[in-house]
Amino acid sequence: MHSYLDALAAEYQSIADPKIAASQSAYMRHQFYFFGIKAPDRRQLEKPFLIKSYLPPIEELDKYVKALWAKKERDFQLFALDFCTKYMKRFREKDIRLLEYMVEHKSWWDTVDAIAYKLMGNYFKLYPQHQEKYAKKWLATDNMWLQRSALLFQLKYKENLDTGLLTFGIESLLGSKEFFINKAIGWVLREYSRTNPNWVMEFVDNHELSNLSKREALRLIK
Repeated sequence: MHSYLDALAAEYQSIADPKIAASQSAYMRHQFYFFGIKAPDRRQLEKPFLIKSYLPPIEELDKYVKALWAKKERDFQLFALDFCTKYMKRFREKDIRLLEYMVEHKSWWDTVDAIAYKLMGNYFKLYPQHQEKYAKKWLATDNMWLQRSALLFQLKYKENLDTGLLTFGIESLLGSKEFFINKAIGWVLREYSRTNPNWVMEFVDNHELSNLSKREALRLIK
């Protein structure tokens, strides 16, 4: 594991730019350090590390992801997201605990949203029997990022979206003053309006949504 991560770190260091790093950190409210690599360049650099034959076995997924999550530069956590996508069609039932860990640690929208709608979204397609259990568990916590994930994992479900579970989730969070919660409510409704605009319009009419949520929900509806 250490040779893999050390090689990745060396590649990052080889093109690190302190000026870009300062700008990236400022954009993220100085919550994280960065090497200073623009996203297209970072993804190009990471490609060899994501080649199937170079990836570790899925049994080591937890170990690698948590090691990446422990590093101070945000680039490592962003890499971990792409790293996980290489395994997501083979997720094991227990891997939901790793996804929860990723949401709960070093939490911010740049990682949480991708974990929710891409990784968790795919996990629940593999294990739909756990969907309601975990969504309700996260909604009942006081962790804003888990609550946001309970809404956003269905973001790309289209006609397979569970409207009953989405309704339960939104109603559980009505009255929240958190920007990221109200934004998520509007975002998931807006995305679903591409599939079922009438349902979204009726939902908005029948619920006291925040102005932000309502504005976002109806953005695509003429």
